[in-house]
Amino acid sequence: MKKFVALALGTALAASCLSGCGGGSSAGEVNVYNWGEYIDMSVLEDFERETGIKVNYQTYDSNETMYAVLDGDGADYDVIIPSDYMISRLIEEDMLEPLNFDNIPNFSDIDPELKNPEYDPENLYSVPYMWGLMGVIYNTTMVDEADTGSWDLLWNEKYANDIIMIDNSRDAIGIALKRLGYSYNTTDAAQITEAVDTLIEQKPILQRYAMDEIFGALEGGNAAIGTYYYGDYLTMAENNPDLAFYLPEEGTNIYVDAMCIPKGASNKENAEAFINYMCSTQAGLKNCEEIWYSTPLMSVREELDPEVSGDPMAYPDAEVMAQCEAYTNLPQDILDLYTSEWLRLKA
Repeated sequence: MKKFVALALGTALAASCLSGCGGGSSAGEVNVYNWGEYIDMSVLEDFERETGIKVNYQTYDSNETMYAVLDGDGADYDVIIPSDYMISRLIEEDMLEPLNFDNIPNFSDIDPELKNPEYDPENLYSVPYMWGLMGVIYNTTMVDEADTGSWDLLWNEKYANDIIMIDNSRDAIGIALKRLGYSYNTTDAAQITEAVDTLIEQKPILQRYAMDEIFGALEGGNAAIGTYYYGDYLTMAENNPDLAFYLPEEGTNIYVDAMCIPKGASNKENAEAFINYMCSTQAGLKNCEEIWYSTPLMSVREELDPEVSGDPMAYPDAEVMAQCEAYTNLPQDILDLYTSEWLRLKA
């Protein structure tokens, strides 16, 4: 569920086909639509060089943006990388192609715990790309340690104008739901409305709602508190060692972003070759070391520094996982309620 926005990017390289692809064409192109800043760009060059397949690469900033493009037939993509709940929705709406796993032999390296997930129970449509946890990031020089531990920190008036709230409806409303003791996936309209009411109460103390802007704000000490993903925290902490991260005691979100092929994709075999290459140890290690998200590839974990592979926030144990809940797809009437409540909040 990577949210750091980049400009749309494209690369092109053509060479002879070497090892690394699991079938598919040795030439042609593949159109990839991914979150911004969610890949080591040299991996695209490696793939082009080893397969002869040209990569046309573009980015989006939210699951909802990606869905709107697909739903509106706004572009022809061969590979997309949505999050768990959005994959479930795309499956329900018959917007994905079943995968030919004969062309994706590297799927065998995926952590068994991430196979046959709730959002794709028969594992017909998706291959995990990255996963992780959401939590609270704060500046230890600006925040009293006694105030940390809960989602309440994001509502603490002591830090008025120094709090950044995540700027998408599913995560923001989800945080408010979890703070109230409700499920991320509740279909109780009263609970959702109550959660948005608390977000409206929070608004006067916020510095802003933001997505990618949180990087510069927290790294530069221009805000004290924000909520984002652990992989992004590791990136921020490299630039500002005063930053710290915790999982709120009320519970938090565990998410998986996975590679899928949209219905009617023009280059399905090339798409499967791309997915398979992303599941190679070489590509997986490069991506993991570039963006710091948790890898689903067992061979990559073995190659990581033990300090990284043993990080309980990056590769949580059962105790940490017990605090986490994954998003699932919601009924259409609840999705409509999210839309109207988000508009009410932002009005």
